[in-house]
Amino acid sequence: MEVKSRHHLRADDVAEIEDALAERLGVELDADTVEKVEFADSDWDVVLVDGEPLVLYVENDAGEREPFLTVQGANAYPPGRNVVTVDAGAVSFVSDGADVMRPGIVEADDAIEAGDLVAIDEESHGKFLAIGRARVDGTDMVGDSGKVVDSIHHVGDDLFEFSL
Repeated sequence: MEVKSRHHLRADDVAEIEDALAERLGVELDADTVEKVEFADSDWDVVLVDGEPLVLYVENDAGEREPFLTVQGANAYPPGRNVVTVDAGAVSFVSDGADVMRPGIVEADDAIEAGDLVAIDEESHGKFLAIGRARVDGTDMVGDSGKVVDSIHHVGDDLFEFSL
């Protein structure tokens, strides 16, 4: 991934990110430096928190870009909300970028609404594997069949492997 631009964010932009993450995920970032990175060869817009790619911007249905944690960000600042937990059988699929299917889900935050961004972790160690967008409400995620979360970013993808 080729960096097109990298610049420090203004205090109001940092506050907007912090507020969004606190509201959606119950996460409070603790950062000395916050920089935005744009890539020449990718649609990812990433925010470096103390030099680590912990936040990304994801486009919503309205075409607006909203901040959310990367996989690294979720592991560094584990979210208390909008979490979907998968069983051991789903780990390899989710880690490879597969969308999340109902049979692999053991638990989902009831407050999740269809269209929300979610962080996907695994039940054995609590490690986050992916970031996705919910297709259904959290109360309807556990079940026998059907795709319920579209994968956006996962362990091992270009963003996960990115470093400066």
